[in-house]
Amino acid sequence: QVQLVESGGGLVQAGGALRLSCAASGSIFSIDALGWYRQAPGKQRELVAYITNDDRTNYANSVKGRFTISRDNVKNTVYLQMNSLQPEETAVYYCNAGVFYTAGYYPKYWGQGTQVTVSS
Repeated sequence: QVQLVESGGGLVQAGGALRLSCAASGSIFSIDALGWYRQAPGKQRELVAYITNDDRTNYANSVKGRFTISRDNVKNTVYLQMNSLQPEETAVYYCNAGVFYTAGYYPKYWGQGTQVTVSS
């Protein structure tokens, strides 16, 4: 079991920046990567980014060049630096920990979610 505790959400104006944090604890050895999903009102939950245990990263096309995912292995914490935020990126952002299967990445554990609101 992995527990995930998130922080850093809030209200920001369009063009602004936020940094989300997620502290992981428990059976960290059992997962392959840490990542972030988001779910906007009326839309499906989508993968924003993940970072593997050996620091390889993957980003959704919509956030490439603006968002940066990183991790601190001493603190077992994953971060998401979000720059140039747009109103359509208002969503609940969920930290996750997952594993890789043949078919792709599978998120096994979830944080509680943190609200990010981007105003015009």
